[in-house]
Amino acid sequence: MPRLLAVSDLHVRYPENRAVAEGLAGDPGDWLIVAGDVAERVEDTVATLADLAARFARVIWVPGNHELWTRTKDPVGLRGEHRYRHLVEQCRALGVLTPEDPFPVWEGEGGPVVVAPLFLLYDYSFLPVGTTTSEEGLAAAYNAGVVCTDEHLLHPEPHPSREAWCAARVAETRRRLDALDPDLPTILVNHWPLTRLPTEVLRYPEFALWCGTTATADWHVRYRARAVVYGHLHIPRVLYEDGVRFVEASLGYPREWRPREERFGHPADVLPRQVLPVPTEDFGVRR
Repeated sequence: MPRLLAVSDLHVRYPENRAVAEGLAGDPGDWLIVAGDVAERVEDTVATLADLAARFARVIWVPGNHELWTRTKDPVGLRGEHRYRHLVEQCRALGVLTPEDPFPVWEGEGGPVVVAPLFLLYDYSFLPVGTTTSEEGLAAAYNAGVVCTDEHLLHPEPHPSREAWCAARVAETRRRLDALDPDLPTILVNHWPLTRLPTEVLRYPEFALWCGTTATADWHVRYRARAVVYGHLHIPRVLYEDGVRFVEASLGYPREWRPREERFGHPADVLPRQVLPVPTEDFGVRR
């Protein structure tokens, strides 16, 4: 029986993670969602997606912040929107679907359902306690020594700021989602969480600034989500909000997943995560 599966935050620059990615496999007909942060170098991202595309019936990718970083050692020096569009074209050459392509419809068990890959970024609106503006929030984060590397490597060109890029992505994505058949449910896929709830367990609360936007707080209800798939936080679990299943499909860094092995098993045993049909046993459920 074909399944809709998901994984995120493979970070294949780590040899242990690359081995996990190379071991991901599905049954005939399985689809795989890849919810961002495959790698930082374009060639590594493309090579990993090509390998996955050879092993799954369909691969659907959304970018994370790491794919959008521009490092001096990366032969592809594109920044901002231009870097993202280059990755989209590379994916299309592989047959991998992106947020710029028509949304596919999953017809397997649990369907029909529209699988909507999204690219939304963040706008610093997940504010730390005691702050009321993004300026105050960022000041609090800097004072606490909690600063995402995006501030140095994720460039927004040609947009004037990351907030402006986020606003443009939200507006365009909402236009596309509004045009969907209102009788069809959705699977919403975004690297960053769509709501604030998943960030409540962050070790450093200030990091939530780089984790999403309040503009999408009701999208799981508004767009009839059967599930929301995300990554970014490196806290793999399942949450329920307004009755909707939120699945974080992250692998994360070896220093993060190794301590979980004894309790939950090696990542190869729990990844990719099953989105549809909904499994009878769900890993890390919080209702």
